[in-house]
Amino acid sequence: MRATRPDLALTVSATTRSPRPGEQDGVSYYFLSDEEFRRRVSAGEFLEWADVHGHCYGTLNSEVDRLLALGHSVILEIDVQGALQVREVRPDAVLVFVEPPSFEVLEARLRGRGTEDEKSIRLRLANARGEMDYASRYDARVVNDDLDQAATELLATFESFESN
Repeated sequence: MRATRPDLALTVSATTRSPRPGEQDGVSYYFLSDEEFRRRVSAGEFLEWADVHGHCYGTLNSEVDRLLALGHSVILEIDVQGALQVREVRPDAVLVFVEPPSFEVLEARLRGRGTEDEKSIRLRLANARGEMDYASRYDARVVNDDLDQAATELLATFESFESN
């Protein structure tokens, strides 16, 4: 989608979890200690943040402001807790709920990554069931079954809100 629309920019989120193999600080995430993350929360540096799956994740205001200053429309890849926080702070934000075609597919994807232990997989699946309850509070929904189709739908959704 971003290849089609270079004016769209994806923020780099901050997290307290450890990097997975191949992830780079400042590219995949900003990897912060628990103390540093909490300090930044207290200083009001986050647009949104949440404790998800036992680790903190959030979007720094500076990251969003930097991309907006460059003339980009900004995409945040965040969980439902964060999305609802964004809606409160920036009511003009468009929330799109990206969902798996089924819980079985979600589980297969989590297991296929090979980055989660059994306890973490169970926690993520339990959280996903609860997150589905929030889908109706979003402006649109996209099922991520086929990547190209999902990207096409996401772009069409973005363009439909952009023209309003």
